[in-house]
Order: sequence, then structure tokens, then C-alpha cells
Amino acid sequence: MLVTSLFYAFSLVLLAAALGVITLKNPVHSALCLVLTFFTAAGIWLLVQAEFLAIVLVLVYVGAVMVLFLFGIMLTRARLGGEQGLNNPGWMLGIPVAVVLFGLLAYVSIDAFDDTTLPEPAGPTPTSALSDLFLSPYLIPFIALSFVLLAAAIGAIVLARKD
Repeated sequence: MLVTSLFYAFSLVLLAAALGVITLKNPVHSALCLVLTFFTAAGIWLLVQAEFLAIVLVLVYVGAVMVLFLFGIMLTRARLGGEQGLNNPGWMLGIPVAVVLFGLLAYVSIDAFDDTTLPEPAGPTPTSALSDLFLSPYLIPFIALSFVLLAAAIGAIVLARKD
């Protein structure tokens, strides 16, 4: 009962934060709502006992991608506030299309699985074994990519500074 209640609470926060991402005019506020979205998604992963995926979500998306988003917002010197005339004039047509597509996706998802239940797992997979499986062959490219991202961030700072 507690897990179900936590799932619904996380889901409500996730939906509210996702709506904040697409409706807020300030790009920094929108990025912060995206951070909240990622944290609540990690909370849902924790509820299904997928700790490794939750930590990877927080480290990779919140720790790296959102930092790059915020660097991009700060370095482009975007105006912080609402801008007029950016919306497509036919945006109202997208609402019924989205509702129809959501209904179709829900119908297909429900119809595809009927009353199928997942089998009980044989036992929990240790997080260390899972991380060793992912990171052992890819450790050197992973470290190299972190240096490339660091060089890109330093390059963006150098290019954006005023002389």
C-alpha cells in the first residue's frame, strides 16, 4: 500500500514538473523543473528496486546533461523572461491530436498485455555486478567522453567571455 501511494505521489510530482518544463517562459525555471522531473523519475526507479538505474539517471542526466543545458542557457545570453510571438498560430490543433494519440497509445498498451503478469524474479541482481557488466568493457570510452565534455564546457566559456 505504501509503495502504491508513493508511486502515485511521485507520478503527480513528475507530471506537474513535466508540465512546468513545457509551460514556463523562463528557460532557467524550465531547466529546474526538468531536474525535478529527473529526480522523481529516479524515485520511481527506486520504488521498483532498480537502484542502479536511479543512480545513473541522477548522475548522467541531472549531473551532466542539466549542467550542459544551464551552461547553454547562460552562455547564449538568452533573455530571461517571456518572449512574444514564438508560438505557432495553429497550436490549438495540437491539443486534440495529442488527446487522440494518447488514447490510441493507451488502448494499444492495454489491449496488448491483457491480464499478463510478470514472473517473480529469481533473486535480486547485485548493483555491483550490474555496474561491472556495463562499465568493464566501456570504462576507457566513458572516461574519454568525460574529458571531451569538459573540454567542450571550457571551450564554451572561453568563447562566451567578454575580452
